[in-house]
Amino acid sequence: MILPIVAYGDPVLKKRASEISIAYPKLKETIANMYETMYGAYGVGLAAPQVGLSIRLFLVDTSPFSEDEAYSAEEQAKLKAFKQTFINAKIIAESGEEWGFNEGCLSIPNVREDVFRKPKLKIEYLDEDFNTHVKEFEGLIARVIQHEYDHIEGVLFTDKVSTLKKRLLKGKLNNISKGKTSVDYRMRFPNISKKRS
Repeated sequence: MILPIVAYGDPVLKKRASEISIAYPKLKETIANMYETMYGAYGVGLAAPQVGLSIRLFLVDTSPFSEDEAYSAEEQAKLKAFKQTFINAKIIAESGEEWGFNEGCLSIPNVREDVFRKPKLKIEYLDEDFNTHVKEFEGLIARVIQHEYDHIEGVLFTDKVSTLKKRLLKGKLNNISKGKTSVDYRMRFPNISKKRS
């Protein structure tokens, strides 16, 4: 089932999410719905807070990037094959020289900005069967993981841009929170049904 994606301005996006146990209700169904939602919105990653759930769960599928000819055949193959569910993830280390990449977010439609992140990371997480993994990732895969990890920490990519950029984006972000944006996927806007006091 495709779920509505929570738009910028909803408090759930700014809250540090909680860990879950294997007993979390309807977890497999939630994960399946999140994949369907992500694919329906042409995303490469989706975190549970983006569908209104403040839990430490996110998923990544970098296969859409594999068609970009800017990457080597080897990199394209890695991107095409990478699909992973992350539960209760914890970044252990990030390393290397920061590099910029133009990021966007399904919760912040029609806004893209260069964000600087370290190219390598080591992360501990549980898969959807609650098996523990400690793995290292680099490049674009690491970046997508870092972006989604930020979501479960209550951080948005727009929090990582300069003060000037934030000021320039303020009007756009306010409009998104009021539903004044055009998207071709289901969204839930925080300031449409209820007025701010």
